[in-house]
Amino acid sequence: MAKEKAEKTEKAAEAPKKGESKHPNYVKCVVSCACGNTFEVYSTVPKSSVGICSKCHPFFTGKQKLVDTEGRVDAFNRKYAKYNQK
Repeated sequence: MAKEKAEKTEKAAEAPKKGESKHPNYVKCVVSCACGNTFEVYSTVPKSSVGICSKCHPFFTGKQKLVDTEGRVDAFNRKYAKYNQK
């Protein structure tokens, strides 16, 4: 029982004191994209990586491609048209 009490007092000593800031520390974060672009933002971690950014995203670059030009209903009807013949 004395051991448990000692552990509780150690945990209480580690807890932040009343009135201390509970907000995280923000530092400059270098964000690197898969395309090679890097930029700085403020975050709680010093480094971060993303898969796509505004320099390589098709919406921002204007190089959009239409991948699915055919509707899903049209594809379904074409696939099962042979079963619908009477």
